[in-house]
Amino acid sequence: MKYSDLADKNSAELLAMLKEKKTELFTLKIKQKMMQLNNTSELRVAKKDIAKINTALTAVAN
Repeated sequence: MKYSDLADKNSAELLAMLKEKKTELFTLKIKQKMMQLNNTSELRVAKKDIAKINTALTAVAN
């Protein structure tokens, strides 16, 4: 996900994406604890996506 893809979205869409990514991160963490996660870099990618969405939300608010 690139920030330029998020820049043209409104706040409702961004909040929906944020909720989806947070639930994805939660499930990835659970899988990691249960030793079922093969690719641990997915955690880092999910966290970065959440940060990008939060940055876009801040830009839309201003």
